[in-house]
Amino acid sequence: MGAESTIDDELTRRVLRIIAETQRKELSQVRIDSSFEELGIDSMDGVNIVFALENEFNINVPDEEVKNIRSVRDMVEGVRKLVEQDGAPSGAAPAVS
Repeated sequence: MGAESTIDDELTRRVLRIIAETQRKELSQVRIDSSFEELGIDSMDGVNIVFALENEFNINVPDEEVKNIRSVRDMVEGVRKLVEQDGAPSGAAPAVS
């Protein structure tokens, strides 16, 4: 069912790694089902995570989307949607038609 995130996919692993790095946490502490509250992530932390993800995936996360992110799963699904929307492999420039 397509949009289902599993720990085994590369995009999910990259998002988890970035959250762990920006929060200075062990990767094992950041799980797909963790809420930001459980991880002690406040709004400023969230902004730093979003900047790091934008750089990692070469995407632009709209401000209105950021306000709705409350968990690691929300973050993974949001990044996945933006990466798929671009239609370009992560890290590559979008195709020009």
